Amino acid sequence: MKTSARADAFERSGIRVMFELAEERGGDLVRLEVGEPDFDTPEHVIDAAADAARDGATHYTSGAGIPELREAIAERMATETNVPVSPEEVTVTNGGMEALSLALSAIADPDEEVIIPTPAWPNYRNQVILAGAEPVEVPLAEESGFDLDPERVIENLNENTAAIILTTPSNPTGRIYDEDAVKTVVEAAADHDAYVIADEVYARLTYDDDYRRITSYTDYEGVLTVDSCSKTYAMTGWRMGWLVGPEPVVEAATSLGESTTACPSSVGQQAALAAITGTQEPVREMHDAFRERRDYLTERVAQIPHISCPRPEGAFYAFLDVSELDGSSFDVAERLLSDYGVVTAPGGAFSDAGEGYLRLSFANSLDRIELGLDRIERLVRDEFE
Repeated sequence: MKTSARADAFERSGIRVMFELAEERGGDLVRLEVGEPDFDTPEHVIDAAADAARDGATHYTSGAGIPELREAIAERMATETNVPVSPEEVTVTNGGMEALSLALSAIADPDEEVIIPTPAWPNYRNQVILAGAEPVEVPLAEESGFDLDPERVIENLNENTAAIILTTPSNPTGRIYDEDAVKTVVEAAADHDAYVIADEVYARLTYDDDYRRITSYTDYEGVLTVDSCSKTYAMTGWRMGWLVGPEPVVEAATSLGESTTACPSSVGQQAALAAITGTQEPVREMHDAFRERRDYLTERVAQIPHISCPRPEGAFYAFLDVSELDGSSFDVAERLLSDYGVVTAPGGAFSDAGEGYLRLSFANSLDRIELGLDRIERLVRDEFE
């Protein structure tokens, strides 16, 4: 039977391909492919959700989310950016993925273009196609550690550009884009009446300097911020995210959401409220653990010949250069899985710009990361001896 051209244009995520191959293989695998914290959701968040469910908070809510949560998100955003944010500029979504999807559907018309600096999370491309727009991938330079290159982005801007997606800290590289470069891109987007979608789901996971959200140092009203509880609070399965932006866009996104998922989970919203307004000590503990793992991983990789990785500044990914090894990034990833029991995400899954790399998630225990790197070192030694 026929399927739509939109569905046919989708490409399977290489991350999910490796995940499923690992599930089929089984055994003593070191799982470094999955981008989610290995911590449990904080106890006070679980308690708040359970109490809310028992108290009857199990019904439909406003499509934009309960007022208390929108107010909490607006207040946090205003505090972190020193820019006023009203609850009317916030809509709560079923995860950051829905926030991105609704934002693109609200601002991009069919056949318009959305610029994606790469390497980048593969769902950006598919979400753009789902909105009926055309993804324009702009490869960033390896020699800069994949930092944002304004010239490369701006030369792809035109009157048909609906938006530019900026992900900082980056998935998959862990890079925090240079602020001057971001400013230049935002100003160029403003000149072309294009939106900037700031995917900042890793904003609170930075390790060397405090991260400044894009709206804190730019004054363009066309910046839309996507965020979620998933990475910060170890709440990937709760599917709680949000979109912050100008009221007309937020209202349009909310209307679209009402036609797809009706509203975010009522119980999940109570959990998100507790996460945002409650103690942040679990966040600090996770952050410190990720930083320790980041430091160990990068120091260990530096001791292994023929491979390398830029030092991640944020998120919980290292982008490992394996270009000296035989085959494509998919070949290396499959060999690591089948022969050495290590599951990674091939760089080619993050666009052609990521070819020759593997993404390693250090959202795993130090013991497992050490074992994984032992096995990677063994693969390298076997290939070059």
